[in-house]
Amino acid sequence: MRDGLILVTGGAGFIGANLVERLLGEGKHVVCLDNLSSGSRANCDAFADNPHYEFIEANVADAGVLDCYEDVACIYNLACPASPVFYQADPVGTMKTCVIGAINVLELARRTGARVLQASTSEVYGDPLEHPQREEYRGNVNPDGIRACYDEGKRAAEALFFDYARQYGVEVRVVRIFNTYGPRMRPDDGRVISNFILQALEGNDITVYGDGMQTRSFCYVDDMVDAFRAMMAQDEFAGPVNLGNPGEFTMLELAQKVIGMVGSSSKVVFRDLPSDDPMRRRPDITLAKEKLGWHPQVELVEGLGRTIEYFRGLTRG
Repeated sequence: MRDGLILVTGGAGFIGANLVERLLGEGKHVVCLDNLSSGSRANCDAFADNPHYEFIEANVADAGVLDCYEDVACIYNLACPASPVFYQADPVGTMKTCVIGAINVLELARRTGARVLQASTSEVYGDPLEHPQREEYRGNVNPDGIRACYDEGKRAAEALFFDYARQYGVEVRVVRIFNTYGPRMRPDDGRVISNFILQALEGNDITVYGDGMQTRSFCYVDDMVDAFRAMMAQDEFAGPVNLGNPGEFTMLELAQKVIGMVGSSSKVVFRDLPSDDPMRRRPDITLAKEKLGWHPQVELVEGLGRTIEYFRGLTRG
């Protein structure tokens, strides 16, 4: 992979901004493109004055939006709301971002010879019938449900990436992200860790959906950025590859852990489970270990501690 300008679409989002910060710290020249539908300029405040950083407010799915980046050497395509609150608010827009946005970044990579990474998702597995999930598993997705705009949009984007690789020789990398958390998460994004932490900090009831026995695996954002960099640095493997922490926790365990770490008087209350919500989710990361030499370093308690302190700072402000 040659040196040069790096484009990060969705770079003002939670993971995107952490990636941009890492790239700038490595001395890279970075263009962040984001329409701020779920990202935030505040995520990028820390490096807004960096001379190697440029921010463009634009929608990756718009025609011609990427035409001026002919000197780009590397693209990270993270553009798309990733929490149900945001991707279900505009499902057609979500699908357009996944599909048309993917075509736009792939066409740019085709013109420039850039290596391009697609941030796919564990949601391509749907409510899985295989556990833990391996990359070979083809999933159990409801194509007509309220989550389909995201689940099927990401599946379509993966298909486009591999078709561009086969048909046009575009140098693609595809990663499937499992639940990720850490600083720069939006307080209102509806993700379980941000919800639980804020409810606990405010002394409110902790809302657990269903019976709380559904499971998730949580990867700290620094580990995820490490994996992105490892995936883009190697020359042999296109993916797809699962990226996540294989530690598995029930929602009830997570709620109790957050309450204890915050020192909150919050109580757990139960609500109906949302439609198509997966019951179990845990990555098999054997392939990531073999191909990338990567595995997560930050355990849940340590990562939760850092994330709680981040949200304490927001609530004090």
